[in-house]
Amino acid sequence: MRIDLFEKIPFLKKWVKLRSFQFVLVFVNLVLFYMFLLAGVFGSPVGNRNIIVIFVWILWWFVLITFLVPLGSRVWCTMCPFPFFGEWFQRRKLISVGTGKPSVGRNKMHGLRKRWPKFLSNIWLQNIGFLALATFNAMLVTRPIVSVIVLGGLFLIATIIHMIYRQRTFCMYLCPVSGFLSLYSMTSMVALRSKSKEVCGGCKTKSCLTGNEKGWGCPWFQYVGKMDRNNYCGLCMECIKSCPNDNITVYARPFASDTTIKGYDEAWKGFIMLTLALAYSVVLLGPYGTLKDWANISEVRNWSGFAIYATSLWLLALVVLPSVYYLTVLAGHRLAKSTVSIKDMFIRYSYVFVPLGLLAWIAFSIPLVMVNGSYIIAIISDPFGWGWDLFGTANFHWTPFFPEYGVFLQILCLIIGLYYSMKRGFEIAVELQKDSKAAFKSMLPLNILLLIITVLFIKLFVG
Repeated sequence: MRIDLFEKIPFLKKWVKLRSFQFVLVFVNLVLFYMFLLAGVFGSPVGNRNIIVIFVWILWWFVLITFLVPLGSRVWCTMCPFPFFGEWFQRRKLISVGTGKPSVGRNKMHGLRKRWPKFLSNIWLQNIGFLALATFNAMLVTRPIVSVIVLGGLFLIATIIHMIYRQRTFCMYLCPVSGFLSLYSMTSMVALRSKSKEVCGGCKTKSCLTGNEKGWGCPWFQYVGKMDRNNYCGLCMECIKSCPNDNITVYARPFASDTTIKGYDEAWKGFIMLTLALAYSVVLLGPYGTLKDWANISEVRNWSGFAIYATSLWLLALVVLPSVYYLTVLAGHRLAKSTVSIKDMFIRYSYVFVPLGLLAWIAFSIPLVMVNGSYIIAIISDPFGWGWDLFGTANFHWTPFFPEYGVFLQILCLIIGLYYSMKRGFEIAVELQKDSKAAFKSMLPLNILLLIITVLFIKLFVG
């Protein structure tokens, strides 16, 4: 059930094969982020009067989690400005391709080009980094200068890492945004893949990985001939340019087609993301004033309350939810009298938290835009909060957009997430157990847990 988008939309292929394709997208974002950083430093210190808060943490987040990831996989990585300066240092070129020896045709790179330590070649650092940033979320969404420190810090760290390590090491193993994009890109309805595995098997140059005079070697260290998941493809499209056999394309496909979780690091990312969606729904959307005060350390300064909040958040994400999940897997293993190892079931079944987690985040993000979207209209005319009125909308009053319908959209999202989690979970179980009855039994306790989590989210949203 795949559709070759390059066949259906011929101009799309011509567009992505242009050498300037990625540079144009990144450069536009670079200019925007430069303006955001300036606004964060010199603009209004009030969050809803500063473009860095409104555009990044409301508009960008909503568009990213609601549209870009489900429909475009890691297309944000295609246009992300954070690696711009570091990659420029490595390549010493903005658009054209640098090659080594003419007879080899591989790319000439600069910098120390060290290999990332093998024991850190996973997403554990991204897991911890994202959880740490999320713990201070209240400061990010209310204090523009904090956003400047975080976003500016990502630019700086990315540049330094590019100078020391090979290619997109920062994006693969350190970027906190990349971690959840990696997980949720598995649900995306597009995928970059080879057309024929046989053609890739007969290719001697492996130019998609090593590069040539037409394109850079994959910055993400991926060999398209064996790639079967979206997780670590940044959609830079260099492989499409460099492939000598025209054997790489972009497919449209059903939602949540990638279903293989390969390690504990990826499983724990699912636990962390679902926990944060739940925690944010409680703290930011719920009526619990004490919890809001505990989380908002920048305003309330209640350090003991914040310590309770932070400790509870980390324990819930790293210990409690994984432990409850383990018990359901163990119960399913015994109920089905399965011969599959607990480890394999624990890792593979953890995929059920991917569709439900993504749709829970979408459900959480819907009221952010419906309630606060009017700030976007005003801030466009006065991005620094200096009293400008560039487009005549600076005095647009705060006006929620149809908030009464938000809860219905939230419930719909959660039902869709629950459906795909149960459906794909059963398919994984059949693959592992080799028997539909055993698969059903092994998934039964986990499905009950998923249903409880979904009802909990609905209760939070409905009130």
